[in-house]
Amino acid sequence: MSMPPEMAALLKELLDIPPEAVDLAARFREAGHELYLVGGAVRDALLQRRVDELDFTTDAPSDETLRLVEGWHEGKWLQGIEFGTVGVQKAGRRFEITTFRGERYDERSRKPEVVPVPTLLEDLSRRDFTVNAMAVQLPEREFIDPFGGVNDLVGKRLRTPGAPEASFSDDPLRMLRAARFVSQLELDPEPEVVEAMRSMRDRLEIVSGERIRDELSKLLASPKPSRGLLLATETGLCDVFLPEVPALQLEQDAEHRHKDVFAHTLAVVDKIAAADPGPDPDVVARLAALLHDIGKPATRKIEGGKVSFHHHEIVGAKMARKRLEALRYPTEFIDKVCHLIGMHLRFWGFAEDWTDSAVRRYVRDAGELLDPLNRLIRADCTTRNKFKARQLQTAMDRFEQRIAKLAAEEDLKRIRPPIDGNDVMAHLGIPPGPTVGEALDHLLEIRLDRGEYSREEAFMLLDDWARARGLP
Repeated sequence: MSMPPEMAALLKELLDIPPEAVDLAARFREAGHELYLVGGAVRDALLQRRVDELDFTTDAPSDETLRLVEGWHEGKWLQGIEFGTVGVQKAGRRFEITTFRGERYDERSRKPEVVPVPTLLEDLSRRDFTVNAMAVQLPEREFIDPFGGVNDLVGKRLRTPGAPEASFSDDPLRMLRAARFVSQLELDPEPEVVEAMRSMRDRLEIVSGERIRDELSKLLASPKPSRGLLLATETGLCDVFLPEVPALQLEQDAEHRHKDVFAHTLAVVDKIAAADPGPDPDVVARLAALLHDIGKPATRKIEGGKVSFHHHEIVGAKMARKRLEALRYPTEFIDKVCHLIGMHLRFWGFAEDWTDSAVRRYVRDAGELLDPLNRLIRADCTTRNKFKARQLQTAMDRFEQRIAKLAAEEDLKRIRPPIDGNDVMAHLGIPPGPTVGEALDHLLEIRLDRGEYSREEAFMLLDDWARARGLP
């Protein structure tokens, strides 16, 4: 697609190309090779976003690329060398240089096959979307946009360079990536893109759980995840990799009215995202927000003319663990998400009747997730009744003030007895074993109920406990 000279000149001014990239391109040019900045780096540069990872494509084979960067980089990684990619670091930036290529999936394979292509145009034509199919030739900084990516970026359109069916066939994960860009860049997918996603959704089954996991995490890290989640649900993609979310679209009946759980969930995710707008989003909290009510369909009952979901947080935490394991999330990450889900109703169990003991137990049980848990509880209030919303937020404000007050008086982050297991064994003259743990649990319960106490008191309490147990 030809570009008016004045637009090309304007784009050239907009692009902030680091000097290291120009220097690298000069090395390739001297050796008779072409080097182009491509993909998301070009798109983000046009959007005036900071770009730390730069992707390049070249006609040079990978062994030649290795020769050209020797002595120039500050470090390299070759995990992608078999796919024609050489990674290096320079001046704190990551550079990935890939020989012209495309990707495609075999009908039965779970891994994409890398296909070498002879020209830049063909390389760009095999990319996912037009906004990612732009290039800048270096060192001249000549802008190349054969598929109208700039116009689509300005017009907020999401299109594929060719037929969407062909693009999604090359890599089915691109369907989920479309949902991510709808959230991340606030683009509107073209009707043919949506239809292809809907008709080809089953192709996502051949994509590995790890790749789906990474794309889902990126979607949730966007400023407004609900846009992409809604698209993924309406096209049936979520039915393939996260069926618990579309299952939240519970039938709404006139007699037993209750909140639309699916719409509520999307609102909670967006509120969590809005409360955490920094450069390093808390994906744990966002995923917990997405899954916090997935236990409701399994626990839904009509009692006394009202709909209830008793213990849905417990059921939901178990369901979330199973799903996140299938998506290959790390165990520690899963534990945190499930812990947030399991505790997200704890606050409402006490309301205004929080004792100091209950506050200590809440803080102890929340642990390092105290702040994300409180954000999730606040976000979980999506009522349109302004008076009720203010009541709920005021109650949470008071609760956090209680936590702060107790924290000023006690070391809430280290709630433990003033003596340890070695003290227990020496004082009672017993060897290591379960009795030591039972004694410490007893002392911890007293600490939670009464607050801080001295070592002397701890030994007296230990003596009382030992006598009651018949220990010498």
